[in-house]
Amino acid sequence: MTLKLNRKLSIAPMMDHTDRHFRFFMRIVSPHAMLYTEMITTGALIHGDRQRFLQHHVDEYPLAIQLGGSDPGDLATCAVIAEQAGYDEVNLNVGCPSDRVQSGKFGACLMAEPELVAEGISRMSQSVNIPVTVKTRIGIDEMDSYEELSAFINCVKKSGCNTFIIHARKAWLNGLSPKENREVPPLQYETVYQLKKDFPELDFIINGGFTTQNSIMEQYAQVDGVMIGRAAYQNPYLLAEIEQSLFGNKTSQVTRCEILEKFMEYIQQNLDQGVYLGHMTRHILGLFFNQPGARAYRRYISENAYREGAGVEVIRIAMEKTLV
Repeated sequence: MTLKLNRKLSIAPMMDHTDRHFRFFMRIVSPHAMLYTEMITTGALIHGDRQRFLQHHVDEYPLAIQLGGSDPGDLATCAVIAEQAGYDEVNLNVGCPSDRVQSGKFGACLMAEPELVAEGISRMSQSVNIPVTVKTRIGIDEMDSYEELSAFINCVKKSGCNTFIIHARKAWLNGLSPKENREVPPLQYETVYQLKKDFPELDFIINGGFTTQNSIMEQYAQVDGVMIGRAAYQNPYLLAEIEQSLFGNKTSQVTRCEILEKFMEYIQQNLDQGVYLGHMTRHILGLFFNQPGARAYRRYISENAYREGAGVEVIRIAMEKTLV
């Protein structure tokens, strides 16, 4: 691979959350974090509205696309499309447990087919000059032993994958909803730590359950990076705090109001292009998480962003409610 990316801090791909507006917002909050798209299926990218799926702003870089699929040829085709569109990394989803991905034979069910995953990674790696990575669980259903996980990693690494993002929970393919699969199976961080010990030549990014600065910073003694999921959406300013801890010598910590001022410039540009205000403001409701005036801020945006003709003044008024 010709590109070495900094993955010490990254924002997880989250369906219905990590669209281009949220990613731009996150880039303001965290200049160094690796950003990921929502999962995009190979079929949608090949046969659907490609421009809609690929659309992004250059300020989002470094930016990875996450693919959902299992056909090696289709994965290679989509990897080329992503590279041509400017993406910095292609990530294969081997962790989503929803019924939709199971019926399409991709996502977490691919943990049972390491050779197929390896073939897909190999085809993609041979087709592009950007890194190809895997995001996976630590197991599925009854296939949850460390030996089986280690065998999966060993098989896939031989195909050219050097970076594994590990959601430190197993997944139940039947009986639990995707939401329950993010919460019910217990977190097993020690399993990821053991992978790093057994495969020191590989990069391991740990994911799952991180909500505080201390819990995140503790991980760097064990693994190469931390991926933050729902906490980045519910409490986005956490990323600014982590950013300062990791890269404080390179950047000053931006304030919440400074973040909004910058994001309002982006919002106005998109409003001028006909983008609906609510599509952008839904991502900023958690910015004042646990701060004075947070509830009034959220309520004002929620009640007014969807009014006809609403503009950035909605955010300015909401912001003032946190300053009293």
